[in-house]
Amino acid sequence: MKGKEFRELLKKPGLVRAPGAFDAWSARLVEMAGFPAVYMTGYGASASVLGKPDIGLMTMSEMATQAGNMASAVDIPFIADGDTGYGGVLNVMRTVREFEKAGVAGLQLEDQVFPKRCGHMEGKQVIPKEEMAAKIRAAVYARKSDDFVIVARTDARAVTNLKDAIARAHAYAEAGADVLFVEAPQMVAEMEEIVRELKLPLIANMVEKGKTPFLTADELERIGYKIAIYPVSTLYAATRGMMKALKQLQEKGSTQACLDDLVSFEEFNNLVGVGEMRALEKKFS
Repeated sequence: MKGKEFRELLKKPGLVRAPGAFDAWSARLVEMAGFPAVYMTGYGASASVLGKPDIGLMTMSEMATQAGNMASAVDIPFIADGDTGYGGVLNVMRTVREFEKAGVAGLQLEDQVFPKRCGHMEGKQVIPKEEMAAKIRAAVYARKSDDFVIVARTDARAVTNLKDAIARAHAYAEAGADVLFVEAPQMVAEMEEIVRELKLPLIANMVEKGKTPFLTADELERIGYKIAIYPVSTLYAATRGMMKALKQLQEKGSTQACLDDLVSFEEFNNLVGVGEMRALEKKFS
């Protein structure tokens, strides 16, 4: 079970780095790069599946399907973005069961009002603390395996203040969350306060040019974070690369000038596993 593997990772010393992925191929590349876990970015999934921003447009079924495709493509623990749980406590229960069936190791739930916003966007709102605590209790009740990890995220720092965000995280821990995620602290001192106040494993969200100080893995580990996610690094890198190649094709009529930035036909086939698939095919032919 991937949930058990993820829990074992959390027990080991050191920071768990989980780069973001937005589809099955980016998830595989994270694994091939040697990382111990992969994080599904709802921000990237919305762009990949719908070509739209992360403003609550993707449905639970769309997100669970995307998560299932991604989780099945890798052997490392996969943490999925479950947004707000897509409704009340009964919706949260169904959401947990669908994502658990999809093969993910854990599910992140957040206390935003639906429709949600990306954690580093403006205009967020949060539901009452008690309502979110009830959702976390429902999520814990709904999971089939105790190894399935429930991540509770609060976006209150940007809406009210840090004190409220920490109080909410305490409430979600008491409701049964396994991992806490206080989104968008704005100073290192705030990050240090979060770590001092909360005792469960904590997630640091490293968004390039986002609201939170962009620290190294060593710095995050020294502060006391257990998990670092990098939700948009692969998305932004892929977008820049595609834009560059398309610009060359549009302006020059060829991608000849940027061939060094592209993998070759043979290299890609090796990465995607054509040889292994052909060998498997021969075995049964």
